[in-house]
Amino acid sequence: MSQHQDELKIFAGNSNLPLARAICQHLKIPLGQATVDTFSDGESKVEVQENVRGGDVFVIQSTSAPGNNNLMELLLMLDAFKRASAKRITAVIPYYGYARQDRKVAPRVPISAKLVADLITTAGASRILTMDLHSGQIQGFFNIPVDNLYATPVLLQYLKRRLNHHEVTIVSPDAGGVERARDFATRLDASLAIIDKRRAGPNVVAEMNIIGEVKGQTAVLLDDMVDTAGTLTIAAQALKREGAKRILGCCTHPVLSGPAIQKINESPLEELIATNSVPLSPEAQSCKKIKLLSVAHLIGEAIRRTHEERSISSLFD
Repeated sequence: MSQHQDELKIFAGNSNLPLARAICQHLKIPLGQATVDTFSDGESKVEVQENVRGGDVFVIQSTSAPGNNNLMELLLMLDAFKRASAKRITAVIPYYGYARQDRKVAPRVPISAKLVADLITTAGASRILTMDLHSGQIQGFFNIPVDNLYATPVLLQYLKRRLNHHEVTIVSPDAGGVERARDFATRLDASLAIIDKRRAGPNVVAEMNIIGEVKGQTAVLLDDMVDTAGTLTIAAQALKREGAKRILGCCTHPVLSGPAIQKINESPLEELIATNSVPLSPEAQSCKKIKLLSVAHLIGEAIRRTHEERSISSLFD
């Protein structure tokens, strides 16, 4: 038997190198050697620089901005490992881009999340490991196993220390996030409020009404991702008008595109708590209101258990 047979190997694209290094540190293994670069004409270039034949390979790459480049890098890496005869290839995608385009909302539009799933499978992925999918139904777009981890334990641990038994209300910014907010509220022994959000168009919020009591409370706005921060900051203003004493934001994926940082800095938000599933821009890194928590140990443990063919169900608690 080859010395590489079933050996655990972790590689990373350019979007998640710091997270990948932290995961390898947790697992006490070196990060795999691969070159992920760009030709002068903009084409992505991938070259694996070590033997992976018969190995159990995990490729860590969020398809965050620049989403198309990072997605192409992921696809090329998967294809390279498939052609290098890796025994099993797991695509570890902490943030699954295109997830919001998961259904037809108008005539003659694509279901992009399904197309991306097909591309990843065709490129050579044997299974998927991701975190806090925008909608859980995306798991059904794949014909290979999908493990959707939750950052809840990491976020809750910090919130319990940060809030220190203050009167807390967990606020869902829309009806779609009520289940997530209710779970948080139950675990924190907090009350629950919901914001009725009316959109004027994509990324444009026209009106917000709060359902629930937030006066005198520490309000925690909870969402799976923060993109332009329009919903988050308008909701924070609405909570302040309703008499919330302190307002915090909490999300898994800090996408933070466009004018997001400016909006956060100018908002009543005291802090935005997020994970490192998405690399922050230099502007976001310098924002004093953003508190970043690492999910390296969570993903690392899921990788370890997947490699050892052990259950990872306890990680969903």
